Amino acid sequence: MKRKRSLLNPSKILVIGFAITILIGTLLLTLPISTKDGNGLPLINALFTATSATCVTGLVVVDTGTTFTYFGQVVILCLIQIGGLGFMSFATLLSFLLGKKISLRERLILQESFNSLTLEGIVRLVKRILVFTFVIEFVGGVILSIRFAMDMPIGRAIWFGFFHAISNFNNAGFDIIGHFKSLTDYVNDPTITLVVSALIILGGLGFFVMDDLFEYRKRKKLFLHTKIVLFTSAFLIIFGTMMIFLLEMHNGRTLERLSPMGKILASFYQSVAPRTAGSNTLNITDLRPSTLFFIILLMFIGASSGSTGGGIKTTTLAVLLGAVWSQYRGKSEIVLFKQSLKHDVIYRALTVTVSGLGIVMVVTFLLSISEGGDRFLEFLFEATSAFATVGLSMNLTPHLSVFGKILIMLTMFIGRVGPLTLAFALALKHSPDPIRYPEGKIMIG
Repeated sequence: MKRKRSLLNPSKILVIGFAITILIGTLLLTLPISTKDGNGLPLINALFTATSATCVTGLVVVDTGTTFTYFGQVVILCLIQIGGLGFMSFATLLSFLLGKKISLRERLILQESFNSLTLEGIVRLVKRILVFTFVIEFVGGVILSIRFAMDMPIGRAIWFGFFHAISNFNNAGFDIIGHFKSLTDYVNDPTITLVVSALIILGGLGFFVMDDLFEYRKRKKLFLHTKIVLFTSAFLIIFGTMMIFLLEMHNGRTLERLSPMGKILASFYQSVAPRTAGSNTLNITDLRPSTLFFIILLMFIGASSGSTGGGIKTTTLAVLLGAVWSQYRGKSEIVLFKQSLKHDVIYRALTVTVSGLGIVMVVTFLLSISEGGDRFLEFLFEATSAFATVGLSMNLTPHLSVFGKILIMLTMFIGRVGPLTLAFALALKHSPDPIRYPEGKIMIG
């Protein structure tokens, strides 16, 4: 019995936990009470929706606002919250409420869940994560409810406000506006644009960064991870806003028809959302191919480690660029913010990036076979969106074949748990190679 338990390492428990959450959500969404037509969702669509919600992606095969009842929408919202924080966070919350102690095994799973570098202080961090999450979602929900109350009855406005606050803080991208419109009706609205953008950014920075910023008043210094995340995120948002503005400013279907402030708001939102929220204020299919390709790059990079978002992460990008810059300068050591990085960090960053590229290429290739047609950019966009758990789509998702849906579901799952976590979960055992081989020489470049 002990041997069987030992096989369930933290990585396997996380993978199994997410899978069980998805299956429970699937069963609930097939119930007649979940859909407005009283028939429940077909199994494949229910599985797709539950996977997308649990993996905080936002890709949908049916319109959330017009298909689901309040019960169905609550199920989706619960899956988003569990998927964003991780099921272990809620298990820990339950332990807190029952007065139970957190075991060492549970701490190890929490460490794996949040991709933490150390086990020290992990329970304290989880407590703060829960507080940060509920406070931010509550404040965002109140502000959005007040804004939505200008357009609809107060009860419906409150539901809209809190649904979109929770969805976007968890970088899920689900919306209940209806008719696959996302937030396009509010493209000129500064309140919706800025509040939702703030929720996306806070959720995408990562809980360690928020905790470090909270502790700054005591320590008067920030960890290297926090510095890299803040700098890289700020650069990507500013650079992304400028690029989208320049690429779309003369597009009559997107920015050209907006007011000067609307152009800035729309460019800013489309720069923030691909990393990795999935909601949009401009119609994605109206964007130019160059803009769509640029958004693909933003989606692939994604949010930051230890956050509710996906992608290869901002820290991975920073490490790779740092390695390239060091090679250009002829240096063997990578230095960021006057601190050097170990080589195993570089290998991990390279592994994550190459794995991500490989997954996106394979999925794009398979979609081009299964879905047919000359739509390569759509397939690449869909594959990247699924892997990075973004949720943006060029209107391809609702028209996927059964094979295409299964493929995208697997991609979302891999993107949420992470290629490395999944690899560790599937590996039989991890042990260092006892054999050392002689060094060889090859030519590169």
